[in-house]
Amino acid sequence: MSASATSQARARIAFLPDQRRFHLQDGPIDLIVEGFGHPREIRAAYEAAAQRFVSVLDELCEELPLLRQPATRDSSLPRGPVACRMMLAVKPHADGTFITPMAAVAGAVAEEILYSMTNAANLARAYVNNGGDIALHLSPGERFTTGAVETRAGKSASLFATTSLDASSPVRGIATSGWRGRSFSLGIADAVTVLAETGAMADAAATIIANAVDVPEHPNVMRVPANDLAPDSDLGFRLVTQHVGRLSQHDIEAALDAGSAVAGSLVSRGLIHSAALRLSGETRVVAHEILHYGEPLHA
Repeated sequence: MSASATSQARARIAFLPDQRRFHLQDGPIDLIVEGFGHPREIRAAYEAAAQRFVSVLDELCEELPLLRQPATRDSSLPRGPVACRMMLAVKPHADGTFITPMAAVAGAVAEEILYSMTNAANLARAYVNNGGDIALHLSPGERFTTGAVETRAGKSASLFATTSLDASSPVRGIATSGWRGRSFSLGIADAVTVLAETGAMADAAATIIANAVDVPEHPNVMRVPANDLAPDSDLGFRLVTQHVGRLSQHDIEAALDAGSAVAGSLVSRGLIHSAALRLSGETRVVAHEILHYGEPLHA
């Protein structure tokens, strides 16, 4: 069986029970896709998404050694389009902190699938949600309203920030990172949600900001070397957060101050448009001083 045939057999592609949203899953990649427009155009978009999706994971696996290496300003671009999106998204951060292209993988995959859809069909709007990292398409006159939700064990999910984006907004990517998420984090943020121009840019920035929300060496924070949990982790021996115990109000403020400083720097550099940081029930919002579109992200 060829590699392409193996990928097609492995991938799971089907409509969700509502018959509107499309579900694409292959290994760790798990996408929810929805397009809006004429039924014929939506069908064409979903067919294009499915066709592109089946080869994405294999393409990434072929370049994993490079994608797991720390990025630098001089890093060579990978061959694959998704891998290129990942590298380009993390390079602007490479001088100031440790980051690998894997920090942008979810957003980059969402972008690539959305691109395949909009290149094949005329959609009014669409989104690709890769585990909370989202790529958006908005035609003139269209709008998306979205929210950031905090989930904690044993408690109901709570909405801590919302934003409404219209087509005039430059934002086309939303990403969330934190120690409770599906990826490892060096910080203690429950959630950091970022709005940026692309899904990959938002993903990389959310990772950087969430890592910065921290109180180093706090006795109530349990950390474990990443490679103890996943031997092939791109984080290697770096300590990743596994549990956050009781924090004082001073600790919470200090951690949010540290994350907000990084978020503010990224806003000033034009790398993100806004961010909402959440820790122990407290929310901090960092955004452009003036927003000329939609509504700013707000708590």
